[in-house]
Amino acid sequence: MENLLEFIKTILNPQSIINYGGLALLLFIIFAETGLFFGFFLPGDSLLFVAGLMCGTPIFDVNIYLLVSSLIVAGILGNFVGYYFGKKTGPMLFRRDDSFFFKKKHVNAAKEFYTRYGGTAIVLGRFIPIIRTFVPIMAGVVNLDFKKFVWFNIIGCIAWIVSMVLSGYFLGRAFPTLQENLEYIVITIILISMIPVVLTYIKEHRRMKSEDKN
Repeated sequence: MENLLEFIKTILNPQSIINYGGLALLLFIIFAETGLFFGFFLPGDSLLFVAGLMCGTPIFDVNIYLLVSSLIVAGILGNFVGYYFGKKTGPMLFRRDDSFFFKKKHVNAAKEFYTRYGGTAIVLGRFIPIIRTFVPIMAGVVNLDFKKFVWFNIIGCIAWIVSMVLSGYFLGRAFPTLQENLEYIVITIILISMIPVVLTYIKEHRRMKSEDKN
């Protein structure tokens, strides 16, 4: 039990992921968060930023071009898996009971987000925690044209990976002392990344109340 708790603690901490798992674990986390329905709790945004920040250091001695390109591949493949999963088993998600790794409310939130933004939700959803896990699944559920999905998937993944990783990389080069305050940076990124989630929830809550009154 202690080993399981230690493992969960490790995969929720960006610095621990990089320290103990290196590039391999980093790629798996990004793959899982962007395509496997149980990956919604993983720290995608903060992990990418910290990976860029630590890239090229003795702790994480990886070439920046290799890092960005491999992460893009992992993110694209993750969404493909999510799309395929949604296409094959999507309807049962709405009948599935809640569990530790699955919350129906996340599927419903992704459905509302997808309904509002259509195919571009695949691009926009990359920048919103939780939503980015379920949007590709929802695209499979509604049987979005695969060619369109491929295009949105590639564009969204490149924009997300490049913006997050290079932000950390160049800020780390400009301000080397940032690496000494990773905990505060991670907390800040998490809080910022949750703003769209909170705003989406508030908008949907108000919309539902308005519909109930009518």
